[in-house]
Amino acid sequence: MISKKIEKALNRQIKLEGESSHYYLAMASWCEVNGFNGISKFLYKHSDEERMHMLKLFMYVNERGGHAITPELKSPQSNFKGVPEIFQHILEHEVMVSKEINELVEQCLSEKDYTTHNFLQWYVTEQMEEERLARNILDKLNLIGNDKSGMYMFDRDLESMKTEDGAE
Repeated sequence: MISKKIEKALNRQIKLEGESSHYYLAMASWCEVNGFNGISKFLYKHSDEERMHMLKLFMYVNERGGHAITPELKSPQSNFKGVPEIFQHILEHEVMVSKEINELVEQCLSEKDYTTHNFLQWYVTEQMEEERLARNILDKLNLIGNDKSGMYMFDRDLESMKTEDGAE
């Protein structure tokens, strides 16, 4: 049985994962209407992944005897100056999510909820991967700079990048 304190904290994380999905969705839409179809496809996939992260938490809370709450989500930013700005936002957002996951893990340890602590280890690993991916993409964008042909190739390459579930 999950404690009310941990249930509340997990519901906050559910909301954050839902907001992450919406954030990626807004960025994907901006990219799509601005001709970055590969980056758009990549971000749509990430939006789906974030939703799956939310659902994983959602089902866990209910399985442990708690009550997962469907979060109310605010509309994210929908206009951007360019692709580098988008990926800078992504990195900052993923660092923030990592911080929240780490605080949740710490709370589980202080509450002696080792089952939830164990469950959250997947999220800890996932966040390390998300941050690494965002940093790598930003490094590539910095190499490209203002080179339009480089951006064209980057867009094309990102379209074929595999996601965590192995889908292209």
